[in-house]
Amino acid sequence: MNTNKRVDLKIIILGSFGVGKTSLLNRYVNNRFTEDYRNTLGANILTKAIGVDRTSVKLQIWDTGGQERFKSLVHSFSKGSDGCVLVFDVTDRDSFYALEGWREEILLQIPLEHQDYTFVVLGNKVDITERQVTSDEAEVWCRARSIPYFEVSAKEDINVDHAFENIARNALLQDSEWKDCYLTNSISLGDDKTSTRQNCC
Repeated sequence: MNTNKRVDLKIIILGSFGVGKTSLLNRYVNNRFTEDYRNTLGANILTKAIGVDRTSVKLQIWDTGGQERFKSLVHSFSKGSDGCVLVFDVTDRDSFYALEGWREEILLQIPLEHQDYTFVVLGNKVDITERQVTSDEAEVWCRARSIPYFEVSAKEDINVDHAFENIARNALLQDSEWKDCYLTNSISLGDDKTSTRQNCC
């Protein structure tokens, strides 16, 4: 790895409420899983330094709230982003159907000359046997849009590292000269005291 070169990448993670975005991010960054998470209000940001081929990469991953009321904030969160992780729950067909809407929200923010923006789709909760979305269905949807697809489990730590490393590698291949720098060290949106708790894996 070339330690003299470091690239900062901003990645956003989107998907419907309860699909396990926060669980996946905490598994990837902190190698930790819990059944009990506060609902994400607006966005939380975690960072992780990794090596991709010969490049040192600092990932800044924005974990966004999946409630409908936060959809209007995607415009702000996506500014300067290098890639997007779209997440659905394989046990919830509606969350799969919602992927197109989340993808379109991002594409609306991307200049036409940069429509090769990096996406990856994660089908989470594959540790649960009662699934509503098959692997074939998800793969067909992703293949039609030239998006890599990974089946993952935050709870059992299945394929999580591989999926995030894939989007980092692909984002490095894209031309990022058009983007301004929107990386930040912290963000505060909403009052944690008003957060409710729910099971989300």
